[in-house]
Amino acid sequence: MQQGEERISNISDTIVVPVKSLTTEIIIVSTPYLPGYKITKTLGFTWGLIVRSRGLGRNITAGLRSLVGGEIHEYTELLNQSREQALGRLRDHARELGANAVVSVQFDSSEIGQTMTELLAYGTAVMVEEDTVQASPVRLG
Repeated sequence: MQQGEERISNISDTIVVPVKSLTTEIIIVSTPYLPGYKITKTLGFTWGLIVRSRGLGRNITAGLRSLVGGEIHEYTELLNQSREQALGRLRDHARELGANAVVSVQFDSSEIGQTMTELLAYGTAVMVEEDTVQASPVRLG
């Protein structure tokens, strides 16, 4: 086995595959373009959705903190975790569509009942490749 390869084993056999083929990274950006790349194919709408409940323990702790004022760390942590999970699901869905990038990514959230929060990450799944043509400046007038 050489550097840059990983051994995959099961009961019947062992194969060696390049690590690069195991970790296809999806580029995610909030802009409608990707500097240094050109979009070669638009695959469509992609999303990652999660609905989270705050839970009784966090609600009690957060309720007590809200009496004093300031940041409620329990909710901040919960929303950060939810955001990462929604992005992970968006990435997985884009990969299923055959994309290697997602452009125009945005977030939306809403409350369901009084204890659940829905968080949606969405964007456009695309295929990109490095742009070999150097960009020229736009001139007006």
